[in-house]
Amino acid sequence: MTDDALDAARPPRLKDAFWVWLKIGLLSFGGPAGQIALMHRMLVEERRWIGERRFLHALNYCMLLPGPEAQQLATYIGWLMHRTLGGLVAGLLFVLPGAVVMLGLSIVYALYGHAPLVAGLFFGVKAAVLAVVTEAILRIGKRALKTRS
Repeated sequence: MTDDALDAARPPRLKDAFWVWLKIGLLSFGGPAGQIALMHRMLVEERRWIGERRFLHALNYCMLLPGPEAQQLATYIGWLMHRTLGGLVAGLLFVLPGAVVMLGLSIVYALYGHAPLVAGLFFGVKAAVLAVVTEAILRIGKRALKTRS
């Protein structure tokens, strides 16, 4: 296969992709920079399900479209691997786990936000999100500085 194609001899099983998209959906906080960096690390670097060139091509394509590029990128990569069902799985699992987590955190904050323990927990969540965004910026910056235009 060429660098433009999926690197795997065959695409991953939909079941394996399901669990990876669920993990990405649960861990993708910090806005588009953090989400895209997490997808890159998990799909390109760790699992090698898609090549670097193909990932960047897909990212560039999604940046041209109106709307949230990280969501579009997840859906498009899911579609590349498993067509319509893969796109639906990737798109839904990219959004739903985070939405459920945010709903749960909102309920906890509304009910117990004044408690010192809960306030400390939310302060820790802020630090974790900052760490995710910082890592994403450093990864993207390092790669951008090494790549020729």
